[in-house]
Amino acid sequence: MINKTRVKATLANATIVVSMLSGVALTLQGCALAVVGAVGAGTLVATDRRTLGAQTEDREIQVKASSRIGKNLPDTAHVNVTVFNRRVLLTGEVPDDASKQKAEAVGHDINNVGSIINELAIQGASSFSSRANDSYLEGRVKTAMVGESNLRANYYKVVCEQGIVYLMGLVTQDEGAHGADVAAQTPGVEQVVKVFQYIKPEEATALEAAADASAVSAASAPRFDRAHVGTVPDSSVTSRPLDKQAPAPVKDSNVHSGNPNPASTAK
Repeated sequence: MINKTRVKATLANATIVVSMLSGVALTLQGCALAVVGAVGAGTLVATDRRTLGAQTEDREIQVKASSRIGKNLPDTAHVNVTVFNRRVLLTGEVPDDASKQKAEAVGHDINNVGSIINELAIQGASSFSSRANDSYLEGRVKTAMVGESNLRANYYKVVCEQGIVYLMGLVTQDEGAHGADVAAQTPGVEQVVKVFQYIKPEEATALEAAADASAVSAASAPRFDRAHVGTVPDSSVTSRPLDKQAPAPVKDSNVHSGNPNPASTAK
């Protein structure tokens, strides 16, 4: 008779291994993205300019928005919801303009949503191969960012939909331009849309200090030196440059107001 405890332990170990391997599965060159999986979760928290409280709130907004949009839109709709610092990005495909507006309205009614970027396309849902390619491109952009000097990859959230890369994050104007340039030069990217929330350099310093303080008080995982974040350890990873292409066009997103009032009773 099979021991249930041993089965659960085996499955748990297998899940851990799969999670570790998934971070490198999308790389074209089999190189720098391994660093992303190798860097501990404590570092990812430490280099996120949001506090732990803000990150938790973003996750709650994302879960609510995804669930409510799924219930209110036709089954033929394919909507992805990404949230960063209370800014909600909607990407994917919907069958008609009414569905596009409905998705935005549902997001607007969720408490604490600061703003909404509605990038939904009115067309048939994308194919499995198209979505797989988007995941692959996300990996390529992240790889390029990790390997780029003077750029901290963890300041950027990368979303890809049908070859279009959306960049979110709390960044300075210079950081935003640098990140967008790296994404635009990544092979396969058709366009880059900046969904950034811009901050001043002094604000960036203050946010980093606040995020670090929040992480230190809650995180139990080992911390890593900031200077090594976004770099490739020579001893463990080798890489070669990604292929070059003409830079993809870059544009700013259209931002709509959200529902920042926490006292709202919308369900």
